[in-house]
Amino acid sequence: MKRKITTSTVLLLIITLVLSGSTFACTDIVVGKNASTDGSVITSHTVDGRYDSRIQIIPAQDHKAGTMAPVYENIVYADHKDLVKLGEIPEVEHTYKYFHGAYPYANEHQLIIGETTIVGAPETANSDEAIMTIEQLEVFALQRCKTAREAVKLMGKLAEEYGFRESCYRGECLTVTDPNEAWVFEVFGVGPMWTKDSGKPGAVWAAKKVPDDHVTVVPNFSRIRKINPDSEDMMVSDNYLQVAEELGLYDPHSKEEFYWNEVYGDVKGETSLRLWRVYSEMAPSKSWDYNKAAEYPFSIKADKKISVHDVIAMFRDTSKDSPYDMTEDEGWYYKDDDGKMIKSVYATPQADDDMRNLLDIEYYRPIARYYCSYFFVSQARSWLPDEIGGVVWFGLDNPENSPFIPMYVGIEDVPTSWKTLNRDKFDRDSAWWAFAQVDDFVNLRYGELREKVDSVLNPMQNHIFELQDQIEEKAMILNITEDQDAVKELLTNHTNSLMHWTENRYWKLADELYYEINNNNN
Repeated sequence: MKRKITTSTVLLLIITLVLSGSTFACTDIVVGKNASTDGSVITSHTVDGRYDSRIQIIPAQDHKAGTMAPVYENIVYADHKDLVKLGEIPEVEHTYKYFHGAYPYANEHQLIIGETTIVGAPETANSDEAIMTIEQLEVFALQRCKTAREAVKLMGKLAEEYGFRESCYRGECLTVTDPNEAWVFEVFGVGPMWTKDSGKPGAVWAAKKVPDDHVTVVPNFSRIRKINPDSEDMMVSDNYLQVAEELGLYDPHSKEEFYWNEVYGDVKGETSLRLWRVYSEMAPSKSWDYNKAAEYPFSIKADKKISVHDVIAMFRDTSKDSPYDMTEDEGWYYKDDDGKMIKSVYATPQADDDMRNLLDIEYYRPIARYYCSYFFVSQARSWLPDEIGGVVWFGLDNPENSPFIPMYVGIEDVPTSWKTLNRDKFDRDSAWWAFAQVDDFVNLRYGELREKVDSVLNPMQNHIFELQDQIEEKAMILNITEDQDAVKELLTNHTNSLMHWTENRYWKLADELYYEINNNNN
């Protein structure tokens, strides 16, 4: 494979290196319907970084002929930055209700989407004429599509027509699910010289179906490897080879095989603790080499079927009891008065850069991180009505220390505090601050306070799990009577009551933890 090195390429590479400290962010775990314990299709998303965690439920709407739909930038930062209109496209007659956040994630038909930014070849960086950001593509898919296949095709078409406006890391991945299928959709730009008037597609993309009996994970790098345009389980833009040749990413006359994730995803030699950890936990019967993550199969068959609870547990994972458990780094240990080596109560898997640099702790990026804005693990279920079958287990801040709340796609509203966010000042009217404060406090004396948080979180989460069957049975009874308004009211009240309860308990827990860490109490 050959690369054309230009001044712009070098500049983009420098930018990537400067920003690499925050590159390794969001994680998506995906489970096919025959791989899950109950037939659910599961996707998920940790939204790591400072992003808009407000829950906004955008109602279904009808539109007059000739209406135009705006295309925005800064959707991911809308809690603290103004939206910038980049353009517009023709509106459709009817748009579906959907759940809007930094990365919009679900609609009323159980179409659910996770996102994870992926590093790509610098040459794919697009021009300013490209307007389709990944979050705007999600909006249009959720507004206009009922199935994952429909969504992939629509997003690919819109990215080609209007140009994919990539993030600073250049590539994007969406894990797109419905009650029957799960797809991994990856998209890149086609280079800085693209213009809409050129008549050429403004994006290159590929999508691969996760086999029904498999699981996969996307940890910020491309997972699609071999391209087979003739397969029913793969979709790809017609220009994928042409663009690779034009940008100098691939020589079709060479004897080298075309691998999507090497050509566009730039993954050669990539390692990933998160990918290693998930595959090792899901299929421990196999041997997984941490240093060869880029060569792992796209998806695997787990040793046993996976429940939504198992995926939630993975989202709380900090690599404990593995060779990459940062709490076991020797930097945390000191000698007591008797000369015995003791682990400090400050030892935490959530140590920031300053703490790791001070103690010379080697960094291994686990799934659960302190800088997460929000997260979810979802279920799409074919045997249930959409209002009940689609559930997004949603939470705020760090998934290690926060509860997952079932938010059904049939609900109509959430508490005001879950729609409110100001991260530039402490705000007791915002639910996010309750969970963020607990996470901050526990990590100040993790060795002592972890148990206290677990004593609240674990019974709380188990109780929430236990309520799922009960509330869904009641909802199904109402559904049989065709009282859809009553179904939505029941589910809305259930989700809202859990959000109020968990938020209030976490405000109290934060006060309890503050007492424990107050240095005048010793």
